Amino acid sequence: RRSSDLQATAKILQAMDMKVLAYDAYQSEAGKKLAEYVDLDTLFARSDVIFLHCPLFPETEGIINKENISKMKDGVILINNSRGQLVVEQDLADALEAGEIAGAGLDVLSAEPMRKDNPLRKIKDSEKLIITPHIGWASVEARTRLMEIICQQIADFQNQIIL
Repeated sequence: RRSSDLQATAKILQAMDMKVLAYDAYQSEAGKKLAEYVDLDTLFARSDVIFLHCPLFPETEGIINKENISKMKDGVILINNSRGQLVVEQDLADALEAGEIAGAGLDVLSAEPMRKDNPLRKIKDSEKLIITPHIGWASVEARTRLMEIICQQIADFQNQIIL
């Protein structure tokens, strides 16, 4: 549901000549220009790649589960850089091993750092699963903006002390 993330992703996918479907309880005019809004079951059934851009609410917790995975195309790719608890990790591990999901890219997990008993550790084919250490936000541009904000705050603080 993070509209800016959804819109940025949609623009990138459109540039790659991909048709973009979106499910959002809060549809926007800006979103309608970038994607076709569909219901969740349609999104699962028609998507080749699913990106999760939503907050963690009771209705989104565990949204990627065995039942919803069964509604997806075989060979779908799942990308989650939103909240780890959106995915039932045992169900994802089972779907990866069974080939129902071709691959997953995860920047977030249900518990960080990854626990020793996390079922995703048992994925045999390492090319099916990429896990990054919750750094998807850390593009060069984001880190540069962060440093500029910090520097400005330090300068503002110093100016207050001098005055």
